[in-house]
Amino acid sequence: MATALDLMDTKILNLLQRDSSLHVKEIAARIGLSQSPTYERIKKLENEGFIDKYVALVNREKLGKHLMVICTVTLKEQSIAALKEFEQSIIKFKEVLEVMCIAGSSDYILKIAVEDVNTYHTFVIEQISSIANISNLSSNFVLKELKKDTAIEIG
Repeated sequence: MATALDLMDTKILNLLQRDSSLHVKEIAARIGLSQSPTYERIKKLENEGFIDKYVALVNREKLGKHLMVICTVTLKEQSIAALKEFEQSIIKFKEVLEVMCIAGSSDYILKIAVEDVNTYHTFVIEQISSIANISNLSSNFVLKELKKDTAIEIG
């Protein structure tokens, strides 16, 4: 069972969510603790699963991924085996950035980044269509991203 977050833990998490490259010394100075207890708190947050991993967020446009697609998928059959088979298949594609199992009229939402519409068409025809049990696939093309935040405000 994870321990409750106190004010210092909350400050650490908020800082790291906005810049995971901060050094312990910098975090310690910002929250008003010395380095050693700050380091111990960060390690505790990692060990208890509050921190999953540290990443750099890259600009997909600079990498030539100009098209973001939000794709909904409905399966023909929703048995546990069918869901697991779809999940194991879809997570293998590098174009698929996120997979969310949802409740509602569809079974999954996929976030897909590709170069352009032609690349997406080829991806759907050659890759996604190869997955068994898909009943319906609906694609929504992102025209503009108004808010793109990865941080969850804590406290």
